[in-house]
Amino acid sequence: MNPGHRRGWAMGGGGEGRRARHSPLTSSLLEPALLILLKEQPRHGYTLLANLEAWGIRTIHPSIVYRTLREMEALQWIESDWETAQTQGPPRRTYHLTVQGEEALRNWQQELAKVRSLISQLLELL
Repeated sequence: MNPGHRRGWAMGGGGEGRRARHSPLTSSLLEPALLILLKEQPRHGYTLLANLEAWGIRTIHPSIVYRTLREMEALQWIESDWETAQTQGPPRRTYHLTVQGEEALRNWQQELAKVRSLISQLLELL
C-alpha cells in the first residue's frame, strides 16, 4: 500500500530528513490537472511533470503520472503520438486531449466545484 494513501496520513507528515509524501487529496487532483494542462496545448510527459511541479504538485512520483496518462489514454480521454522530427535526442511522446477528454474535464469541473464548496465549509468550521 502506498504510504500516502493509508489512513492516518495527516500524522505521518513529511518532516525533515523524511521523504515528502503527498496527501490522498493531491493524488485525486492529478487526473483533472493533467486534463487541464492538455486542454491548453499538447505536451510531452517531461513538460507535464514540470508543469505539475510549478503548480506545487511535487511529491507524486513520475511513474504515477505516466501510469495515469496511460490509463487516460486507455479511456480515450487523451491520445499520444511519437514526435520523431526532432534534431536531438530520442523521439518523445506528445499527449493531447480528445473529445472524450473534454467531456471528462467538464465532469471534473462539476466535481471540483462541489468539492470546493465542501472544503470551504470544512475550513470555516476549523
